[in-house]
Amino acid sequence: MDQVTETKLAVHEAICSERYNSIDRSLRDGDKRMTKIEYLLYGLIVCVLFGPGVAGELVKKILGL
Repeated sequence: MDQVTETKLAVHEAICSERYNSIDRSLRDGDKRMTKIEYLLYGLIVCVLFGPGVAGELVKKILGL
C-alpha cells in the first residue's frame, strides 16, 4: 500500500473506533433506563392485579401518609 492509502485507512479506523465507543456508551445508558422502566412496569402490574384500593394504601405507606 502507498502512504496515502495507509493514512486514509488509519483515519478511518480511528473514526470508526470513536463511533463504536459512542454507540457502546449509548447502549449502556439505555440499558440502565430500561431496567428502571422494567421495575416500574412490575410495580404497575402488581397494582393492577391487587386493585386500586390496595395500590392506594401501598402508595400511602410508601409516602408516609
